[in-house]
Amino acid sequence: MNPPRLGHPNLGLGVGLRTVHFNYLLRNTPPVDWFEVISENFMDSGGRPRHVLEQIAERYPVVMHGVSLSIGSTDPLNFDYLGNLKRLADKVNARWVSDHLCWTGVAGLNAHDLLPIPLNEETLAHVVRRVRTVQEFLERPLVLENPSSYVTFADSTMPEWEFLTRMAEDADCGLLLDVNNVYVSSVNHDFDPVEYVKSVPHRRVVQFHLAGHADCGTHRIDTHDNHVIDPVWELYRLAHQCTGGAATLLEWDARIPEFPVVHAEVLKAKQYMSAEPALGAGLRPAPHAKVQLRPPDAAAVPHPLSYVVPEVA
Repeated sequence: MNPPRLGHPNLGLGVGLRTVHFNYLLRNTPPVDWFEVISENFMDSGGRPRHVLEQIAERYPVVMHGVSLSIGSTDPLNFDYLGNLKRLADKVNARWVSDHLCWTGVAGLNAHDLLPIPLNEETLAHVVRRVRTVQEFLERPLVLENPSSYVTFADSTMPEWEFLTRMAEDADCGLLLDVNNVYVSSVNHDFDPVEYVKSVPHRRVVQFHLAGHADCGTHRIDTHDNHVIDPVWELYRLAHQCTGGAATLLEWDARIPEFPVVHAEVLKAKQYMSAEPALGAGLRPAPHAKVQLRPPDAAAVPHPLSYVVPEVA
């Protein structure tokens, strides 16, 4: 067994807790290793969503994944938000709390999107200070995810993997390596996803994310609405080999199928936990020729993590 990372064990293979699966999960006890919840969907809500979460937390390990910390924003940290986050984490015995390396709003307004930051020394120092403050308040290490991105900044002076590495070391925080986001961004910004995965500090990777995405020909969009594609699985194989393995979660947030389908998808990860990764062309984005420029229903698929208001099923 691999040693815990920042005190966190490898929880195994998990899935996101989504409202469309509430009835199934209340009637069944599927052999899932753990669940991840979107923090904001439960922090300020009671009623059935909170009731279901508390029942799940009695049976399974739970991890909290936020979308509104806005660690890269220039707005002051929201300590009311952090207080609610901490109380929920204590209530459900969250194994860890994660969010994204991004900003989500300005002047107190939440854009409900994961917006990219310039990757330079000034931003790095700003983010490190804020991560330290958040960790001190939460009294636990924070775990930050690399989001998918669609634009870059002229003011950036370093690749994202260098920024992540220095941030994690200087702030003494954990990393959630979203393998699908690495691949999506590698297509959008034309970098080598293998170099990215090999370059992050592997001992700080607490968790992996896997998901499906939309191929729009000239770019990819992180839609979380389909099966994981083969190049992402191969990149996960490499990440698993480099890190020695970490808790792995499948995200499926739009056009969500029945629970057994989602569970079966994450179980595919077992096939990629051994053997040498198929490096090279299999992990590089394919040329854009002969690719449909727009999936037929791409316009109907919003960014999956914009769903911060829970449905009441």
